[in-house]
Amino acid sequence: MKNPPTIHPMICACALLLAGCVTAPMPEGATHLSLQECRDLTALRSNAPITHERNMSELAALQKAGYNPSPFYDPYYPDDLHAAQRLVDRWYQTECQQTRPG
Repeated sequence: MKNPPTIHPMICACALLLAGCVTAPMPEGATHLSLQECRDLTALRSNAPITHERNMSELAALQKAGYNPSPFYDPYYPDDLHAAQRLVDRWYQTECQQTRPG
């Protein structure tokens, strides 16, 4: 007799957890990006000089978006990084408009 596959329940559980994280509402007035992250992302996008602080700020925003720069093998790299970048871009467009110059 064959053993039933055990990966399917795990995949279903992960999918439900992920769906819950994605659909969880943000509290009123809450933002994903801090004011400093908005400033640093604006500076990086306008080709300002790159600094360690700006790079760390960008990394913090990517981690908030779900990217984990693990030192171990990541079979989903670079897809997981690109997904986080797209999410940070969306947050930037909706949350950082007031910090743009002009």
